[in-house]
Amino acid sequence: MSIPKSAATAAPSVLPRDRARLIHSLHSRLEQDRARVWVRGEGPLLWDEAGKEFLDALAGLWNVVVGHGRRELAGAAAKQMETLAYASSYSGSTNRPAIELAERLVQIGYAGMDRYYFTSGGAEANEVAFKTARYYWKQHGKPDKWRVIARNWGYHGTTLATMSATGIPSYWPAFEPRTPGFVHIESPYPYRFVMPASAATARRTPGEAAADLLEEAILREGADSIAAFIGEPVQGAGGVIVPPDDYWPRIRQICDRHQVLLIADEVITGFGRTGDWFGLTRYGIEPDIVTFAKAITSGYMPLGGVGLRRDIAETIDTADDSHKWMHAYTYSGHPTACAVALANLAILEREALIPRAAELGRHLLAQLQSLASHPHVGEVRGQGLMCAVELVAHKPSKQPFDPIEWIGPRVHTETQERGMFTRLRGDVYNLAPCFVTEPRQIDQMVNILGDSIEAVLSGR
Repeated sequence: MSIPKSAATAAPSVLPRDRARLIHSLHSRLEQDRARVWVRGEGPLLWDEAGKEFLDALAGLWNVVVGHGRRELAGAAAKQMETLAYASSYSGSTNRPAIELAERLVQIGYAGMDRYYFTSGGAEANEVAFKTARYYWKQHGKPDKWRVIARNWGYHGTTLATMSATGIPSYWPAFEPRTPGFVHIESPYPYRFVMPASAATARRTPGEAAADLLEEAILREGADSIAAFIGEPVQGAGGVIVPPDDYWPRIRQICDRHQVLLIADEVITGFGRTGDWFGLTRYGIEPDIVTFAKAITSGYMPLGGVGLRRDIAETIDTADDSHKWMHAYTYSGHPTACAVALANLAILEREALIPRAAELGRHLLAQLQSLASHPHVGEVRGQGLMCAVELVAHKPSKQPFDPIEWIGPRVHTETQERGMFTRLRGDVYNLAPCFVTEPRQIDQMVNILGDSIEAVLSGR
């Protein structure tokens, strides 16, 4: 069902007003000059002000997992707002929705975590994780353990510290110097990871060799200086980079051996995106700290958070006033956001949407394989309901296109013309639809992407 064109086009576009008054995330005047003005969403579909219907191939920004237009979530927000829209959650105050949400997360989250702190989003959650790692080691008599190791192609946010942890260099130059104390290692990027000669000689698997880079960095920098390692179970914004199966278990061993906290950034992967409640579950390991946001409310309210291993929480609990955990957000434990999260988690469970995401993901990946034979499709990859198609100039050598050709953005323009919207990483086209997307709509997405790739790259 689409908006009637006559109604949608009766009023002039609001884009001139947008350009006059708004600054946007990752602001680009050129992009904003041809921006879509979204006016309605229903299930996995969006409509713009001209009445054109689009498949939402990225579920908003990886987050609208239960689909657009869920009245249950609007109702949960309204009901809570009528009784207590907001109250402080600073020490000395609390509220029922925040308590109930923390209790629910204990039930569905990692077994070793039974305490949670809430934020307004993912970057705030990662800031909490970095500060808490420093705090933990200071309280345990190791104040020099304050640095963090992250990975190339990792995305952890764009606040000053989280931008410094983010391993995508295009985010850095305009805001240098970065926050000190962040070290980057190579991603376990199966399509582009180059095995060190020493690893090949030692008969290491690619997953083991990529994990070994963490141990090398810890030894090089000094274990007594490293507080934590942060990584996404599957690197999302960096291009849906799925690690080899033996990567994360080896990472866990290395962190344990050198007393380095393992922070799992599950802002994208948490709450079903990989086909499990949380992304490291399939590898049989648990992090020491987990950060989350996005799908916990399906984007209907801003909410994120941090889960802590029991002894980390106890360290905060038992500190005297002179060493209090002096961290705070005005909107931590926001009653309305927590009420919406509870309603959203109930939908995920009641409608069995997490196993559905796993099933839809298998279907999406299988259908995308039909594009793999194209001479400029370098790789098709995915885990759960998050997939990517990487476009290259020369398939045998994996040579990327010259950025000046704007191949990825041109493909994105073509997919929009055909009624599909998402976001890219350069020439990597990401797909992470809503969990309520129908299989026929998955097929439609794949067909649109295939036709768009052909439109841009035919005859090359």
